[in-house]
Amino acid sequence: MRRSLRLDLKERKAFWQEVPLEEAAFGGRYRTAKLLMEREAYRFDPLSPENPLVFAVGPLAGTSFSNANRTSVGTRSPLTLGIKEANGGGTFGYALGQLGLSHLVLEGQAPEWTVLRLTREGEVFFEPAEGLLGLGNYEAAKRLFSAYGQKIAFALLGPVGEYGGLLSGIAFSDVDGRPSRLAARGGVGAVMASKRVKAIVVEVAGRPLVQDKPKATEALRRYAALLRQDPLVMQFYNAIGTMGMADFQNAFGGLPVRNFREGRLAPPEAFRMGGQYIAPLNKARGGKHTHACMPGCVIQCSNVVVDEKGEEIVSPLEYETIGLLGTNCGLNDPDQVAHLNRLANDLGIDTIEAGATLALLLEKGEAPWGDYAFLRKKLEALYTPTEEARFLAQGTARVGEALGLKRVPVIKRQAISAYDPRVVEATGVTMMVTAQGADHTAGNAPRLETRAMPVEEILLASHQAQVNAAANDSLGLCVFGGSVTNKNQDLVREAIFGVLGVELPGEYWTRLGEEVLRLEHRFNHLAGFTHEDDRLPAFFYEEPLPPKGYTARFRPEDLAPLYAKLHGD
Repeated sequence: MRRSLRLDLKERKAFWQEVPLEEAAFGGRYRTAKLLMEREAYRFDPLSPENPLVFAVGPLAGTSFSNANRTSVGTRSPLTLGIKEANGGGTFGYALGQLGLSHLVLEGQAPEWTVLRLTREGEVFFEPAEGLLGLGNYEAAKRLFSAYGQKIAFALLGPVGEYGGLLSGIAFSDVDGRPSRLAARGGVGAVMASKRVKAIVVEVAGRPLVQDKPKATEALRRYAALLRQDPLVMQFYNAIGTMGMADFQNAFGGLPVRNFREGRLAPPEAFRMGGQYIAPLNKARGGKHTHACMPGCVIQCSNVVVDEKGEEIVSPLEYETIGLLGTNCGLNDPDQVAHLNRLANDLGIDTIEAGATLALLLEKGEAPWGDYAFLRKKLEALYTPTEEARFLAQGTARVGEALGLKRVPVIKRQAISAYDPRVVEATGVTMMVTAQGADHTAGNAPRLETRAMPVEEILLASHQAQVNAAANDSLGLCVFGGSVTNKNQDLVREAIFGVLGVELPGEYWTRLGEEVLRLEHRFNHLAGFTHEDDRLPAFFYEEPLPPKGYTARFRPEDLAPLYAKLHGD
């Protein structure tokens, strides 16, 4: 059996409902999109009590099936004003799955700041959060473990979220208890704050719900074996982690450098901001470069970065942070980025949005590019809700507009991820058309050299990447297993049969992904978005990007075949 839990925060009431196992097979991002459409969330102010906040997991959550315990957070975004699904790894989805929860919905607004606690027996408690308010995430996490024991997982709101900052995400605990796995994008933390929920604590039951244990175990074993045999998984993600993408993009010419002015920071042999330099340095210092963020994960693309004394700085340091909070701000010292990353985790904010916002201050001339002390000071200022902090916490689009800047790298008010759309074109097309805002995770094709490809093949590559991403997100699967998962969809169906006892059709994967995209685009249409909102900022079309000298080629009027697919026409 699977269940859903709806919490009326104003009345402090909990409503459990059984979820048919056939429906539980359509979880994660699909569930958030479907519920937001059913609740007509496009009609409500994102920070109003009427806007629901949904936490949904995939059908394999709670098991040790590798990389299958991600949590999708869905709402109407106060940053983009469209639909938003932000997902993260860690232990929260694992704990929800072990309670048999398919999804959790927060409704209304609590009368006071609250910690929601779910016990392994299925009891729900609404508890005061006063002792946690104003704290950074690391200290707040310590207090949660002290109050509720070590066998918990949590979703936690940082101090920037408390005062409604649109940089704020929701931090999930990792396997070591760090508040470091963020559902970061779109201001989902501000929505949690509008409901006056500081944290959700879930006791880990320790018993996955499985219909056919032998079948589930066999599918788990086969999938893990395929991951261990896959070169991309083991030689890239496992060995180096996502920071290896910085090396690739720097060489490829698609790295964001100084507010997207250049696509390469340094010659590849002199580049110090990627995995080829950082991984051996971190290992020599005693850090970990193969680390799992969630139970059972074989990929283990996370890391624990330490300083020259062997003391932990942050876990994890990932490519998007290196790109936006690092090279995009002119930094070339990975230790500095790691320290800024830790600050961002403690604040509970999106490093992509934060990095793009800080780069605008440098663009305005408030400090020289690469001024680490200035960047650190600006992040530290976000702890206290001063006028300056509230201004910066509103994100790239709003800060850029207030500063009167023209070079503001956003789509649908959300900062563009660390793939310059002039060079990484298929990903750029995804970031243009996705209902999610400028989000590479909606369908990434970062290694695709497109200039010699026919336009229709580029659009097809973007669409296929979007379908696969939506399916993975709906299954609670990390996309870093995609080189195996996307080619072994029958194995995924077998695993779901073992866990839920539900037979799924052969076209399940594609149908699931395509339906997610249709729901999301329908939501944004009803929220008032048009294709004109998909246009890149003008400077991408006007300024050739060194070293390749490319300008952006794609405009909304060029994307009619893709729109037809996305809208289900």
